[in-house]
This record gives sequence, C-alpha cells and structure tokens, in this order.
Amino acid sequence: MKQKITKAVFPVAGMGSRFLPATKATAKEMLPIVDKPLIQYAVEEAVAAGITDMVFITGRHKRAIEDHFDKAYELEATLEADGKLKLLSVIQDVVPKHVNCIYIRQAEPLGLGHAVLCAKPVIQDEPFAVILADDLIDGEPPIIQQMVNVFAKYQCSILGVQDVPRANTKQYGIVSSVNLEKDIERVSGIVEKPKPEVAPSTLAVVGRYILTPRIFHYLENIQPGAGGEIQLTDGIAELLKEEQLLAYRFSGTRYDCGSKLGYLQAQVAYGLKHEELREDFAAYLKTVA
Repeated sequence: MKQKITKAVFPVAGMGSRFLPATKATAKEMLPIVDKPLIQYAVEEAVAAGITDMVFITGRHKRAIEDHFDKAYELEATLEADGKLKLLSVIQDVVPKHVNCIYIRQAEPLGLGHAVLCAKPVIQDEPFAVILADDLIDGEPPIIQQMVNVFAKYQCSILGVQDVPRANTKQYGIVSSVNLEKDIERVSGIVEKPKPEVAPSTLAVVGRYILTPRIFHYLENIQPGAGGEIQLTDGIAELLKEEQLLAYRFSGTRYDCGSKLGYLQAQVAYGLKHEELREDFAAYLKTVA
C-alpha cells in the first residue's frame, strides 16, 4: 500500500541573528512579506499539498508563531462589531479548520537535524515533509505539492534542489547525482557546506524535503558535524547507504529570506503580484529605478 504525506515539520527555533535587531523580540518566521508572515506562506504551501498536521519545532521567544495560528477571540469580536467582515475572514482563514497545529519545544539550538528529530514522537513511522520558512519558493503548483507527486510514484526520500553558483556551495548541502528522469536525479552522495574547490557539484538542497521515518534512527546516532550541531545533511548521508534518495529540481523561483537581499527581493516580487498593491507599487518602482 502506497503511503501519503500528511505531516510537515517546520523548524522555527532559530535565532534569526542575520536580522537583528528586528528579531530581538520577534520570531524571524513572523517577518512579513507584504502582509503575511513567512511562516504562513510555508503553511499554505503544505496545506495546498494535502498536508493536515503541521508540526512546529519552536524555541524561546517564539510564542508569536503559536499566537498567529491560534484563534484571536477579541480581535475577531472587534472586527465583527465594526463590520469589517473582509478582514475578519482574512484572520479566520489563516489556518483551515481541518488542519492541526502541533508545537514542540527544542530546548537547545543543536542544529537542523536535532530539530527534525524533535518531531519523532508526532511523526512516528510515517513519511513526512520538512519545510524551512526562510526559503520562500514561488511555484505553481506549490513546491511541496510537486514533491508529494514525485513521492507518490517513488515512495522514497526526496530533496528539493537547485543549482547555485560554485562560490556559494559552502552555504548548502551539496549532492552528487545521476539523472533518472526529467527534473529527477538519483542521489549518490551528499556533503554539508563543502568549499567550492572540493564541492562534488553545484546542486544544492534548498529548504524542502520529504523524508522517510528511518531518518530518525540516524539522527539519533550521528555525531555533531559542522558548527558542532546535529546536521540533517549528515543524517541523510547515512540514510543514503540504506535507502534510495532522489533530488528533485523543482519548478519555481526561490527567495532566500534568511538573507537581507533575498528578503528585499521577495518583498518586491510579491508586492508586484499583490492584488491590491501591484499597479501602484509598479508605478512607484518606475520612479526609483
């Protein structure tokens, strides 16, 4: 019987140090792109893929994320009393009623691999998605939906990948692979943040994963890697010795919103798509170009 992806893990415990002082008291995942926070775009992507259980791996000072996806009784009552029904609908639709939000505290910042491992009690023996909200990817269909479709056929772990400049390989997990079919590669190796001169390729893993539950076994047993953290890439490298692993060249535009430049690029791109703002915003940009 073929398995389906119904759960997604959102590692949101990071400090957001590249955006200080803005993130001193605010979760970086709550930084808005136009009028929605990054984490909401990530959840909407998961919902579009048919995922119903959203597992947030949180840390200290991340209560804003929980509050965002919770019911806001006072605000809803005020909007309804004031007749602002369109705004009322907007906040009521932040998360659909059939979706479950589950929060797990990561007590120490021990790395992405450790954050994923924290989800084990909820995921148990099911395959699952991992979505990094920092990587905002504009695709149609949404990227996780594309990857869920690939999983439906191959029933194995899948990494979302794209080519990056060789000078940037030291910022990513880099895979070596052979072509399987259009946009799909069979992974033969993966290494975390290699220097450009020794990187096996320029094919980088960028914030979207579908993983089988066997990954938890390796995350529990690997030693700390780069930066003294439990690296998800190292766990995946061990998983590769046992199971088939695919790399999927997704169709879409990625904005690295963990960087200031990527964040500003996303603001412009999504501002130009925004139903209420696009015409006026486009006209404004012509005055500053």
